[in-house]
Amino acid sequence: MFSQTNEYALRVITYLALYPGKPAKNAEIAKVTQVPPGYLYKVLQTLDRAGLVHGHRGMHGGFILARPATQISVLDVITAVDPLPRIRMCPLCIEGHSINLCSLHKRIDQAFARVEEAFAKSSISELLADSQSAQPMCERECNRVAITTKETPPQPVVSKPATQPQS
Repeated sequence: MFSQTNEYALRVITYLALYPGKPAKNAEIAKVTQVPPGYLYKVLQTLDRAGLVHGHRGMHGGFILARPATQISVLDVITAVDPLPRIRMCPLCIEGHSINLCSLHKRIDQAFARVEEAFAKSSISELLADSQSAQPMCERECNRVAITTKETPPQPVVSKPATQPQS
């Protein structure tokens, strides 16, 4: 249901929302969001054309959100890069289904409509404020200062399975 482009765009927007008004460079965004740098350029250009981010050139340039995260919905981001599919006519091209969808395709389309509705009601700022979930994009130890000063951010601790004694 979600394309990889949607996933990448949501990562980028969420990351930029963590630091409103502070330009983030492509390399920084790519590193933190784990979006391939070549593909990141395409995503950022699409988000810029949609009016969701602004890019500024130069030494102190980078990308920022074009409006507050409270005014950007998840659906805005998805619609900008790769809209959810909707069924407008019978995908099987069955005669008689061109005006009215069959019950199966009608229900599938209704499900997509409910997903769109939920995403339209979910702002990026709400995602960041959700205390019931892990914070998007970053561990607490990971911070922008470490990335912009080229210090190595703390690495996540990976627990290794306990070894069983040999009998």
